[in-house]
Amino acid sequence: MNFESLGLSASTLKALDEQGYKIPSPIQQKAIPAIMEGRDVMAAAQTGTGKTAGFTLPILEILSKRERAQPGQVRALILTPTRELAAQVAHSVATYGKHFSLRFAVVFGGVNINPQMTALRKGVDILVATPGRLLDLYQQRAMQFRDVSVLVLDEADRMLDMGFIHDIKKIMSLLPSKRQNLMFSATFSNEIRALAKGMMCHHIEISVTPPNSTVNSVEQWICPVDKKQKPALLSHLIWENRWEQVLVFARTKHGANRLAEFLMKNDIPTLAIHGNKSQGARTKALANFKKGAIRVLVATDIAARGLDIELLPHVVNFDLPNIPEDYVHRIGRTGRAGATGEAISLVSADEAKQLRDIERLIKKTLPRKIVDSFEPSHDVPQSQSKEQPRRATMHRRSEKPAKKFWHSAKKKTASGEKRHFRP
Repeated sequence: MNFESLGLSASTLKALDEQGYKIPSPIQQKAIPAIMEGRDVMAAAQTGTGKTAGFTLPILEILSKRERAQPGQVRALILTPTRELAAQVAHSVATYGKHFSLRFAVVFGGVNINPQMTALRKGVDILVATPGRLLDLYQQRAMQFRDVSVLVLDEADRMLDMGFIHDIKKIMSLLPSKRQNLMFSATFSNEIRALAKGMMCHHIEISVTPPNSTVNSVEQWICPVDKKQKPALLSHLIWENRWEQVLVFARTKHGANRLAEFLMKNDIPTLAIHGNKSQGARTKALANFKKGAIRVLVATDIAARGLDIELLPHVVNFDLPNIPEDYVHRIGRTGRAGATGEAISLVSADEAKQLRDIERLIKKTLPRKIVDSFEPSHDVPQSQSKEQPRRATMHRRSEKPAKKFWHSAKKKTASGEKRHFRP
């Protein structure tokens, strides 16, 4: 199947060809025809499978056949949970819609609101927004929702989670009752699924992978380790494997900052992004990470939602998430678009419950690998299989000549063990 067989217009096909896209992904093959038929759609697809194009392309087709947006009106509304995801979705909309005479805009907090108000007052065909800033703009009468015919909730599980539910319900109460509703996400918990169904009319469900599954192209394993040794183990893994681009997840903002400081002291260029960082700082950190100016980006779950980093090779869970679905989102940052990736979780004994919940959710037992000199003194739950944890073998990922990254410094631990460490 190719994009032409989906009934897309010449304008859309030209934009896709310019991006080098020839064959629609499985989620696109199923979602695009259903959306173009006007159906409500609830779609579960893993991160990196083309979800954004799955709803953007048919929306462009639908809107191009109708009257343009009137001043102060919005015709299609795409809601996202974070500023980063909003910016990336807006970029995709502009890329795919470059050959249509449609107006696009993106609004989110952390930046000057005045240019956003000016753009909305002209009328916008497709608006990408975060809920909080959207309500601020509505209250300032920058736009109206009378003409909204399509609503998209991207990363719908987080959008409808308790942290966003009030704003979402407020926004939906302002929209026309007759509209097309689309929900896209990598995961759907049973509670979120039930709530979503109550908001949709005669919808269809689309899933190209088992619910809450992880991408097969991502190699997943865990390192049992004492909690206090996690920073040193992460530094060891980065230097030993010569990782040049690593996305690390921390559970808290304070923890992200402390870890970034530790890695910097060990000569590993690192930045942290989280909710307390300004939008400018977050955008700059991501840009530096993408171009290789820093080796490690430490992020909290909310800050990392929607990050699109091409060919990201490594994801590390420094802390396991409290919400098991977030594990799927986290490791979905790597192994995208058919590329291979690696996801390593540093697990201490106090994270036994989170580990069990994750393995139950993904219906997979994660292999345990113990790193020499970092053997945990406290037990970490074994897998349900009879296989014992294996010693981790360090893989040299680069075929380039080895560089001398450091002069080995041997430090003794309390137990007398020697450990190679960055001075």
